Amino acid sequence: MHNIANIWMWVGFSIFLVVALCIDTFVLGKKHIGPHESVKASLCWTLAWIICALIFNAILWLDLYFTATLSIANQKSLEFFAGYLIEKSLSVDNLFAFYMVFHQFHIPTIYQQRIFVIGVWSAIVLRLLLILFGVWLISQFHWILYLMGIFLFFTGIKMFFVEEREKDLADTWIIKLIKRFIRVTTDIQGQSFFILKNKLWYATPLFLGLIFIELSDLIFAFDSIPAIFAITTDPFIVWTSNIFAILGLRALYFLLAGMAYRLHMLKHGIALVLIFVGIKMLVAPWLSISVPWSLSIIGSILFIFSILSIKYNKKKLQGHI
Repeated sequence: MHNIANIWMWVGFSIFLVVALCIDTFVLGKKHIGPHESVKASLCWTLAWIICALIFNAILWLDLYFTATLSIANQKSLEFFAGYLIEKSLSVDNLFAFYMVFHQFHIPTIYQQRIFVIGVWSAIVLRLLLILFGVWLISQFHWILYLMGIFLFFTGIKMFFVEEREKDLADTWIIKLIKRFIRVTTDIQGQSFFILKNKLWYATPLFLGLIFIELSDLIFAFDSIPAIFAITTDPFIVWTSNIFAILGLRALYFLLAGMAYRLHMLKHGIALVLIFVGIKMLVAPWLSISVPWSLSIIGSILFIFSILSIKYNKKKLQGHI
């Protein structure tokens, strides 16, 4: 199926994106609203961004219904929703990595805001570049999809069976490399990445946290973007579903941060999603799995493992009583 977007759709979404980023950066970043310390506030803003994604999907369907056909409207709206669901679920796993970084570097909640602001902006630029490059690669070398499928399949297998232990980030080669060129301090002074001590400049834990957040997001992008190519190669659908998954990450993080250990089983569900998407890409020449079926399978996996996480947590709490 041909790509649906015209220049006005790209322009309209770009305007929305700039407004949304300004709200996320300059409104939600203010002290009296942020940093989403309240679970209730985090939940409200998370739901608000999800509702925005659903409204966009409805607008997309209406536009295609009147400018194209009902079949195309249904197909593309389902592609967007399936892509959004995949990207949002994978972002949850990435947020757990953020939690580990902030926890190990002892970065207070109030100072995590600046890192998130930079992280969101850089993630959007990074995804745009990777999506454009990925679409070009697939248009030139269709067999790249099968390599992506193999990569996602084995990534899912590893995630499902290998229990990752929390690493000591201070002992990684990245920190050792940084310390060879930059002085590092454990002191935190506001939201500064660098501070002046004894007439010498030192990098603060916020700078180290930013480095790890950016690296984590880069690794996440290499998982998430190939995954959505299993649903669609339409650049507008890939781009918009990625953006809506990124918007609201800050609120979602502060919502999930307090529940990191309550969602123990969800990681296995996300791994199964990657395995399924990888298989879907590999068997495409012989078996075409429709978007509605893909959406049903992905949604079912995430729902089942969310329930299992809740039950697992209840049993764990009962075991301590």
